[in-house]
Amino acid sequence: MTETKTKVALVTGAGAGIGRAAAKALLKGGYQVVLTGRNLEKLQKAIVDIGGNHENCLAVSCDVGNPEQVKKLFAETKAKFGRIDVLFNNAGMGAPAIPMEDLTYEQWMNVVNANLCGAFLCSQEAIRMMKAQSPQGGRIINNGSISAHAPRPMSAPYTATKHAISGLTKTIALDGRPFNIACGQIDIGNAATEMTERMAAGIIQADQSIKVEPRMDVDHVGQAVLHMAQLPLESNILNMTIMATKMPFVGRG
Repeated sequence: MTETKTKVALVTGAGAGIGRAAAKALLKGGYQVVLTGRNLEKLQKAIVDIGGNHENCLAVSCDVGNPEQVKKLFAETKAKFGRIDVLFNNAGMGAPAIPMEDLTYEQWMNVVNANLCGAFLCSQEAIRMMKAQSPQGGRIINNGSISAHAPRPMSAPYTATKHAISGLTKTIALDGRPFNIACGQIDIGNAATEMTERMAAGIIQADQSIKVEPRMDVDHVGQAVLHMAQLPLESNILNMTIMATKMPFVGRG
C-alpha cells in the first residue's frame, strides 16, 4: 500500500452513515479529510466523532446537486490542503417506496440531482484538480448500490441513478487513463445505518412479502473504501460488492 500521510480525501454525504464511516477509515489511514454535506453542524460533529481536528479535517456545507456550491467546495479544499487524491462520491438519497406512476417529477429530480448530478459535478471538479496538480492524478470512488445489479420493488429513481453511476464510473476510468486518474465503484448491501433501519423491522421483497433483512457493521464499508483508496494508481478496483452475508441478494431470495 502507498504512503498516505500527506494525501487528501474528500467524502460527500459525510455527516452520517457510510460517509462518516468512510471518513473515519480514511482519517485513521493517514489521509487529511474533507467532509461535506448539507448540514454543517452534523459535519462538525462527525469530525469530533471520528477523532479529527482542525488540522487534518475540513467541514464544508454543500448541496452536491448545485454546481456553484460544488465549485466552492473544491476551491475550499484546494485552499486548505492544496490538492485532492481521493474523491468518494457517497452522497445520495431515495424516493418514497410508492408505485412509479405516483411519483412526482420533483421526487424524481431530487434523487437524480443528489445521486447522479452530484457525482458528475464533483467528479468534474476533482478531475480538473487531479489533472492540474503535481504529482498528477488521483482516484474517484463512486458509491453504487446492490440496486445497480437488481432493484427493490418501487425504487425506480434510486435504481435508475445507481445504474447510471455504473456508466459514469466506467467512463471516468476510461477518460482518466492519460492523466493517472483511476475510478472504481463500490456497491453496498445493507450496511447498518440510519437509512437501513427499516430493514431490521421488515422490508418488502420481490414477492411482495415483508421480511427482516440482515445488516452488517458500517465500519466494514469504511475499511473497504480505504482499501480501494490506498491502492497504487497503477492498480484499480473497478467494481467491489460488499454486503451483509445473509441478505437476500444472491440467488432467488
